[in-house]
This record gives sequence, C-alpha cells and structure tokens, in this order.
Amino acid sequence: MDSSNAATAETQWVCDALQRYEAPLLRYTLRLLNGDLEAARDVVQDAFVKLIQQDRTAVEDHLAPWLYRVCRNRALDRIRKEQRMQTSLPETQHRNGRLTDADDAQHHQPDERAQQPETRSRLLVVLADLPERQREVLRLKFQGDLSYREIAEIMDLTVSHVGVLIHTGIQTLRQRMSGSPSPKRSASFPSA
Repeated sequence: MDSSNAATAETQWVCDALQRYEAPLLRYTLRLLNGDLEAARDVVQDAFVKLIQQDRTAVEDHLAPWLYRVCRNRALDRIRKEQRMQTSLPETQHRNGRLTDADDAQHHQPDERAQQPETRSRLLVVLADLPERQREVLRLKFQGDLSYREIAEIMDLTVSHVGVLIHTGIQTLRQRMSGSPSPKRSASFPSA
C-alpha cells in the first residue's frame, strides 16, 4: 500500500470512529460535566485529536474503551481545574448554559415504559439519586452500550465490581420506580 492509500485509510478510520462514537461520547461527557455542552464538545474534540495522534494499531482493538477513558480523564481534569479556579457558585449560575436531565432525555432512546413523560421524568430523578459510580456505570452500559470489561477499563475497576455496581443500581432503580422500599445494603458489596 503506498503512502497516499495508507493516509486515506487512516483518515477513513478516524472518520468512521467519529461517526460511530461522537454522539455517545458527547452524551456521556455531558453527564460528567453536569450538562455543560460547550465543555463536553471540547472534551470529545480533544479525544478525537488525541486519536489522530495515536498509532492506529495501538488503539484499534479497544477503541471504544480508549475513547471513553480519554473523555473521562479530560472531563475529570476539567472539573478539578474549575474547582481550583472557582469558589462555590450560586445555584442559579450552575444551570446557566447547561442541559438538565429533562433536556438531555430527548437525546436517548428509552424503552417502552420510559417513553411516557411522567415515567421518564421520574426515572431521571431516581437515577440522579444513585451514587455517582452507579450512575456512571449504568450510563456506560446502557447509553454507551459497552461491555463490563470495557467499563472496568474506562473506570479503572474490576469487572466484578462493575457487575456489582450495575446490579445494585438496576435493583435500586426498579424498587424506587415501583415504590418499594430500598433494600438494606450488604456489607460485603459496596454500592459506590
């Protein structure tokens, strides 16, 4: 393969990755950055710039977890930087220019039960009450369509811990959605 064909193949590979992963990465990053759309776009753009700079053979076999991990790390870096630069903001400024769960719900393909507006709103409220790690693994699993292994790689957890977080999160969502009291947590399985 000559150099122009190789460059074309590399360009096509990056374009395919962008087309496949840009929207899910943006949704994921939006959640990490509390709905700050511009910051999320910057983070996702940074991830694809970094992808262009990588050797394709080094990331090709684990592209999805690699992209999610880059976005997660960049988002967490941005959060830490903002926390250092700012004192606490009034609650009204936190919402300024940011998407809420209700706004973001339009971008997801909910199941049949969640298509009802009241159920979807209630689900988002219940989801927001889960511990942060449970929310994140559930989003990676059901919005990002990633495997337990890929989620473990992204979040630097064991596969079994990811399984426990997902199981506990789903169990809690089901119980809260049905109005049942929350189960007592087992001391052997941490929820977050």
